[in-house]
Amino acid sequence: MRTSTEPKPKTNPLQTLELPVHGMDCAECVRHVEHALAKTPGVASVQVFLSAEKAILQVDPSVASIEQLRAAVAEAGYTVPEPAEEATTKAHAGYTRKVWTVLALVFGAVLFVVVIGEWLGLFEQITARVPFAIGAALVVLSGWPVFANVARAARRRQITSHTLMTLGVLAALAVGEWATAAVVVFFMRVGDYVERFTAEGARTALRDLTALTPKQARVVRDGVEQEIPVEAVRPGEIVVVRPGEQIPVDGVVVEGHATVDQATITGEPLPVEAEPGSRVFAATIARLGSLRIRTERVGADTTFGRVVRLVQEAESNRAEVQRFADRFSSYYLPIVVAIAALTFLIRRDPLAMAAVLVVACSCSIALATPVAMLAAIGRAAREGVLIKGGKYIEALARANVLLLDKTGTLTLGRPQIERVIPFNGVEPTEALRLAASAERDSEHPLAEAVRAHAARQGIRLSEPTRFEAIPGKGVIAEVEGHRVAVGSHRLLAAQDAALVASVKETQGSVLWVVCDGKPIAALVATDTLRPETPLAIQRLRELGVEQIELLTGDNPGAAAALAEPLGIPYRANLLPEDKIAVVRDYQRQGKVVVMVGDGVNDAPALAQADVGVAMGAAGADIALEAAHVALMREDWMLVPIIFAIARRTMRVVKMNLLLTAVYNVVGLALAAAGLLPPILAAAAQSIPDLFILGNSARLLKNDPARNSSRDSRR
Repeated sequence: MRTSTEPKPKTNPLQTLELPVHGMDCAECVRHVEHALAKTPGVASVQVFLSAEKAILQVDPSVASIEQLRAAVAEAGYTVPEPAEEATTKAHAGYTRKVWTVLALVFGAVLFVVVIGEWLGLFEQITARVPFAIGAALVVLSGWPVFANVARAARRRQITSHTLMTLGVLAALAVGEWATAAVVVFFMRVGDYVERFTAEGARTALRDLTALTPKQARVVRDGVEQEIPVEAVRPGEIVVVRPGEQIPVDGVVVEGHATVDQATITGEPLPVEAEPGSRVFAATIARLGSLRIRTERVGADTTFGRVVRLVQEAESNRAEVQRFADRFSSYYLPIVVAIAALTFLIRRDPLAMAAVLVVACSCSIALATPVAMLAAIGRAAREGVLIKGGKYIEALARANVLLLDKTGTLTLGRPQIERVIPFNGVEPTEALRLAASAERDSEHPLAEAVRAHAARQGIRLSEPTRFEAIPGKGVIAEVEGHRVAVGSHRLLAAQDAALVASVKETQGSVLWVVCDGKPIAALVATDTLRPETPLAIQRLRELGVEQIELLTGDNPGAAAALAEPLGIPYRANLLPEDKIAVVRDYQRQGKVVVMVGDGVNDAPALAQADVGVAMGAAGADIALEAAHVALMREDWMLVPIIFAIARRTMRVVKMNLLLTAVYNVVGLALAAAGLLPPILAAAAQSIPDLFILGNSARLLKNDPARNSSRDSRR
């Protein structure tokens, strides 16, 4: 019997698991769930997302089971619903806002009654007639869910914001003030609803986005049209879309014509025409026509699916100000307990101690940043802008250097060959034929221009036998036994410097054609500046961007033709590594750098910048992954819009934090001095949450894109 001595291939046992988690209201909740899941055996990593109400885990399924994970979440005080329960929850989500609105009104009415009652001394007369045992029982029953969560957190040696209020309740009960304890519990529960309402406001834009995900598709199988779940569609299958229906997949139109509303992807209200050869995207709508589409991507792999996923996960890229708030909360709670203890030691007044504990709820500190960030990210997504996290909003708000690519960024990206300059006795038509044949497999806009120019002249191309793309230089191909290179002047030998000088001042992009080491032509291409760009540059200057500069691999003449009318400096003849070096040089000077490019050729520079912005990223995998901000449509007015959104968001965050800080300092001082009774402290502790809700909601209602679009069309 023979035994194999070959080592068995190592397999990765980890699997990605998405777990819905309900009951989270703030960043503190997220930390508790992450901590509970991370301790579960078999869990390698975990990320919890407040806006998406889910956890994404890397788990070893042979060690960690769903039941164990559900138990860990339950132990932390939250729930993992069954699929049927989750569907029911989503079905009733539309009613929650009305319920919370009513609760907010009730909160205001009760707050008014409490304040007047405390001022007139009516509470003591009413509550004195209720036996203490009954009052204490009412307190325990009404606050039991909160008390249970606090007890579970205490067993894990964790302090939550409710720990303070629970201590305040216990202190009030200890001195026989059951009415005070009841009011504290009441406002504790109302505060929970207010916090849920705040978090729900941040989730609204994401829910609206995910609700657009296609559910059904009509496919042609064995010559028969069938309606099936979209997840069952296979790449390569033909999907039929009728007038007014949602396109369920990413693919290419093979038959039919239609006007397609792509607002869900690009945010652009104007529809586009789809015909055979056009690319279309899932979650868009076909109007005024029907289409047959060859499927390329389905479900989460579609452009829309990737956008939804990236928006959901954006909150994991937390801004530094948010990290500060998280760290502050962890230190703040023990400090409050110490102040309460010191108050009792000095004043010997348990009610003053209870008031200190009650007034110092820290959820408002934890909510001040993430709610505003999520609101801004959700609003931007509606306008066709994908921002991958709060840290990029913060960087955009501080940015003072903006670097720009040329082709496809400042320009429309549809260059045309204006003229062919032949050398060494080669006919212009022959030089163009060799160049277009060499560029046959290239996706660069200039390559498309060369092929299009050859097609207009009726030139028949040859099939290259070898093709190589050289970043920053061009392409090299084998055409009919000749080594043909097409690209920048870097393809030329040193002795050809005179040729380069002869076309140096050409107002256009120059493509050199070299055959077997000998230059045979220069192709001059021109592109058109995007019409909205001058206004966008003006807006950026008004927003305080100090330095705007053009970086291009093109020649100085072509760069000057675009940069000088815009009044911006330029650097020409740059390789991709040169652009990275420029970004790093500014960063070494302490500048915050934003780079705007097409997301494909400029991917390294986009990744190096503090914020990389990809123009027209819809359908481009590299752009969606490499950039920190993806503009889903090619509209330069979106660039000042993202700067404006970022600056406004940071103003809202600072206002949230300032009010919370002032409130806590004043509230603690009044409570410690005995000037703020526990009842009023309990009523007042939800005020910062209400302010944060209203202040952050302004970001959801802001509509800068539409206003700017109107301005740009005047």
